[in-house]
Amino acid sequence: MEELIDRKAAPSDGYSRRRFLRDTGVGLPLMLGGMRVFACNTAALFAPDSTYPIKIGPTHRYFVDQNNRPFLMQGDSAWSLLVAATKEEAEQYLENRRRKGFNTIIVNLIEHKFPGRTNRYGEGPFLVKGDFSTPNEKYFEHADWVIRKAGEKGILVLLLPIFLGYKGTDEGWIEEALANGPEKCRVWGRFIGKRYKDYDNIVWMMGSDRKPGDALKDVSAIVAGLKEYDLRHLITAQGPPDDSAVDDYGDTGWLDFNTTYIYEIVHHKLLSDYNYKPVMPFVLVEATYEGEYNSTPVQIRRQAYWAMLCGATGQFVGNYPLWKFDPGWQAAMDATASTDMEILLKLFKSRAWYDLVPDQKGPNVGGSPTAPMHREVVTAGLGELNGMDYVTAARTSDGATVMAYLPSSRRITVDMSKISGRQAKVWWFNPHTGNATASGEFPTRGSRDFTPPEEGDWVLVIDDASRKLPVPGAAVLPRSQGIAAVPHGNLPHKGEKAC
Repeated sequence: MEELIDRKAAPSDGYSRRRFLRDTGVGLPLMLGGMRVFACNTAALFAPDSTYPIKIGPTHRYFVDQNNRPFLMQGDSAWSLLVAATKEEAEQYLENRRRKGFNTIIVNLIEHKFPGRTNRYGEGPFLVKGDFSTPNEKYFEHADWVIRKAGEKGILVLLLPIFLGYKGTDEGWIEEALANGPEKCRVWGRFIGKRYKDYDNIVWMMGSDRKPGDALKDVSAIVAGLKEYDLRHLITAQGPPDDSAVDDYGDTGWLDFNTTYIYEIVHHKLLSDYNYKPVMPFVLVEATYEGEYNSTPVQIRRQAYWAMLCGATGQFVGNYPLWKFDPGWQAAMDATASTDMEILLKLFKSRAWYDLVPDQKGPNVGGSPTAPMHREVVTAGLGELNGMDYVTAARTSDGATVMAYLPSSRRITVDMSKISGRQAKVWWFNPHTGNATASGEFPTRGSRDFTPPEEGDWVLVIDDASRKLPVPGAAVLPRSQGIAAVPHGNLPHKGEKAC
């Protein structure tokens, strides 16, 4: 599907997906006519083999599972799953995501507005409205069932026990958090910590869509209560658009990894988070969603490829009406973004994605942000640094692989001496179809120009020919075994040095 329903364009300032829906009244399902069919057996190729809960890897750049194998967080946004879907619908959604290779979903444990506070069985989260100390057992029995079902399908749940909501709206729980205060917020944290401590497939996320402000003490109280019982699961947070978690929660002492939330020049913020000190893993947790803001397929793809080539340990895609489970959500599960993310997953699983280092060194000619740039690997044809057509590239630390994403076709120049070995094998990978085209073998010396075979966005993959790596996207590269993980509880925080 190359065209989505025409939506009201988003303003240039920070703007949440939920505020967008409120202001535009979008409620139509995605039109799927003309969508290509991506024939692949992703479910078999990427059958769940990760053992949860996940941990921080030895370089602090990526996650590992309980067997210390690198874990690429391939995420989908299912914010309203626990309240908007029946058990049968939830299982339908989870099975579809499993088959498409998604291993993580974002879910609100309790919803405030979208689509309402009660689930499909008429149960709300609290016996006394807004009182965090009065959890409703019947509500959480349903939540338990859905989270367990996700675990059975190998899906990790990025679970929000407190969604603060966009500033100036009633979308989140910030007023209730302030009214309950730290004492009751800690009681709420104890409840969820005790209840979910033995669920392997959980990562906790706090906040979302706004700066916490005065509610930071209440959010931290929830975390403190949670950690009285649960020391197994990683904890992160999400701020407002254009902020990363470290911007608003970096001084709390409980932030285990970073999240990037950005709508504009996505690669800028991604590289900023990669360069953050002390080093910590980060994921692109939210950017423009399919079906919103007049988004196009290439826009959704470039966000995801930028994330992976700017050093993220994963990325999340979103779709309206799917995130809200509005009418049309079943059809939207098979929209273009989902099939494009299958292709992305196949590509990066066929290479040592966890060892990729962003190609970001080198001055701009003349020192201007809009001037031509030099980089160490891709030395020409990069596009404008502050633009949406910027070429991102990365190289494995041993020089075995170079990957570059081109949002549009153009000639680029590569310093071939950055590839290990004597000969380099070159491929053009089509992120729209998943097809890889061999482009020859070349000596690893001097510079060489490369141009995609046709128009559109492309990924250039260059390998050390002596490594005999598989065709890009065709097979899963065996993951490193026995990588030592960072013990949970010994993670560096702001002002400390990473290992």
